[in-house]
Amino acid sequence: MKIGTHSFEEYLDRVQAFHGSVAPGMLAGGIMVTIARERLPEGEIFDVISESGHCLPDAVQLLTPCTIGNGWLRIVNTGRYALILYNKYTGFGVRVYLDAQKLAGFPAVRGWFLRELPKPEQDLDAIVQEFRSAGPDIFGVQKVRVKPEHIQGLKKVHAAIAICPVCKEAYTSDLGDTCPACRGTAPFLVVQDGGAAGS
Repeated sequence: MKIGTHSFEEYLDRVQAFHGSVAPGMLAGGIMVTIARERLPEGEIFDVISESGHCLPDAVQLLTPCTIGNGWLRIVNTGRYALILYNKYTGFGVRVYLDAQKLAGFPAVRGWFLRELPKPEQDLDAIVQEFRSAGPDIFGVQKVRVKPEHIQGLKKVHAAIAICPVCKEAYTSDLGDTCPACRGTAPFLVVQDGGAAGS
């Protein structure tokens, strides 16, 4: 079984190096990317939507030129373990998902995926072997068309850069009259004198 252009074992090695561990989610993701790419026309220029932010985006970035940084990979969190590879201009593509209905014969994968077992009780070797033996058989595939508002290829206009009147930092002006951070979405609090990093 190949995952992308790699043998199963080569892909496990790449996952270990890229992700820091052999995560079942990256193994599933690699198979999902492979299934989707096999169903796209040869030479298709595609973008990717990941419906989960856990492990799946790493598999996409490992096996395709699509990354969060270049904007060709986006996360639209539906809470489902699925991804869509689609034509960057038309939106037509392939959605692949790990199908819970097909896991009856794969207890290790089922225990991991449906969280039936706590992580310390999961047998990683058994999960890996079940993914190897199942291959594409435990995944669902759908032909889809991505909604126009999610098609990146249609969005060619770049917003102007503005200076936020509150914090005086530059931000993209399409986000409002002040930057979103100054409207309360900043993921941090500024530490005043007396505070130290890491404390």
